[in-house]
Order: sequence, then structure tokens, then C-alpha cells
Amino acid sequence: MSGALTAQATRYVAERLNADFGFYLSDRRLLAERQSAWQHIEVFDNPQFGRVMRIDGCFMTSERDEFFYHEPMVHLPAIAHPGVRRALVVGGGDGGAAEELLKLPGIEQVVLAELDGEVIAMARDWLGQIHRGAFDDPRLEVRLGDARAFIGQTEERFDQIVLDLTDPFGPAVELYTVEFYAACRRALNPGGVLSLHLGSPVHLPESLGRIAASVRAVFPIFRPYLQYVPLYGTLWCMGMASDSTDPARLSADEVDARIAARGLGDLQLYNGAVHHALLAQPNFARALLDRPALPLHSGDVLEEVRDPAELPEVVVSAAA
Repeated sequence: MSGALTAQATRYVAERLNADFGFYLSDRRLLAERQSAWQHIEVFDNPQFGRVMRIDGCFMTSERDEFFYHEPMVHLPAIAHPGVRRALVVGGGDGGAAEELLKLPGIEQVVLAELDGEVIAMARDWLGQIHRGAFDDPRLEVRLGDARAFIGQTEERFDQIVLDLTDPFGPAVELYTVEFYAACRRALNPGGVLSLHLGSPVHLPESLGRIAASVRAVFPIFRPYLQYVPLYGTLWCMGMASDSTDPARLSADEVDARIAARGLGDLQLYNGAVHHALLAQPNFARALLDRPALPLHSGDVLEEVRDPAELPEVVVSAAA
């Protein structure tokens, strides 16, 4: 076909989810690439997802599917809270979680604690459809540096904390421990809500169980919830924790009423029915989450989660 991209003109990039499972995307055009002090960051164009950010070989976010991840991470806990005024995002350098928080009525400040300023710089330049100008909103304050140290030392208090983190390998494991969750609880106001991702029950079930056990060791209320994220290629588990706020107490009608009363528009996924669908757990997930698991403590590692750099390179060959 005249003008069609040939297999030779298209680069394919793959992500290994575990030793036996992964998926690939076509990289039609590399838009930007940087090696920061901590990681390798790319933004490329894909016909299915639009602009995609990849960090150290892992697909992080894309223009066309980011709402599958950011809306549940932010709005399920936020709608259960009587009114978030101050929020903290740990990680989240693409700006997607901050953008969702800035939709909340009455929000006065969002603090974005990101280790790598290069992620924010890349997102500013290339991912405007994700952050939608959030970095220029005067209510957003960016604080670069080690979030573990910041939360351990801060005397500030927040109504909501969103842990939008990289996968739990290497130094990042410390942000999935009992000690870190205890520091987060101290940084929350009474009734405050915390959300996080726990990984996939499909390809990393043991790690998910240990992270869940770590949260339960700190918070009296913990509600895991499930969402399929297209860019991640699998079912994904998130969770909400609090000392007293429970999203399961809200009916679908109450969720929809709060969404309307708070004037939350431009939601592509989240509503009252979806709120309850997220919290519903299939039997295999219930069994996994009910299984005894050791909480993670500082210095522990998750053997199941591997640094992609330690695994053999995945080579995707186009059909002849």
C-alpha cells in the first residue's frame, strides 16, 4: 500500500511483566529521550494510546488510557472523604493524579513530591493531554527529592495522600513498607485517605499479598479494588486506606449525588456504579487477599518483582 508503514519502519518495544508474560507496543516515533540521574525516560507516539511515557523499559502512562488509572486512584478515596482541602501526591511526575485532585471543589493545595525533576520536565513538554496545565496551577507545589525523607520529617498534614509510585524493586521497595505507611498515616488528618497501587493479581500475586499485609498492619480500614489498565496489559489492584473513612459505606446513589454536588465533571470512568464495581472482588482475588502474608519492613525485598534491567532483553519480531 502506498504510504503505509512497513514492518522495517516500525520499532516495537516490549515490557516483560514476569518471566513468562508480557506485551508490546509499536513505537512509531520517538519524541523525546533523557537519561536522568536515576532512570531512562522516553516519550513516544503509538497509534493506539497516543503519546506514551516509558521509564526504564516500563510503560508508565499514555494520553488515551491514563483515566483508567488516575480516576480510580484519586476519586474513589476523595468521594468517600467529606471534603479534601490539602493533598499530597508521592511520585506522579506525569501530573495526571495532580490534575484529577485539582478538579476537587475546595482543594486549596496539592503537593507533588517527585524524586526526578526530569520526569516532570518531560511531562510538561510532551504530555499536556495528561496534566492539562496542572503544573501551572498556583495550587500545585512541586517538591523535588526523597519522598520517604519528606514524609518522615514533615509536620504538614493532608486530607488525602496518593502514592503514584514506580514498581517495588530497588530503592522503591522502601515506599511499600510498614514503616513508610506508618509515616503516611501520621501525615494524614483524622479521617484522611490514602490510595496506592499494589500491582497485578495476575502476574505478581505474592507481592500484592505482601503489600496488602503491610497496609493492613498500619490502617484499620483497607479496601482493595480492581481495575483493568490497558497500557499495563493486565488487571491491576489499587487500594484505599484510612483510620475511619470507608468507601464501602457509600451506596451508588450517594456516590453519584456527591459527584453532582461537588461539580465533578470530565470523568471518563468513575461514577456510582463503577465505585461499587471497583470494590467488588472475584473469588480468586478474595482468596489471594485472604491468604496469610508477611508484611514488608525496611530492608526487605520482593523476590517476585525484578528490575527489568536484570532480565534478558525481549526481542519482538514482526511477521514476515
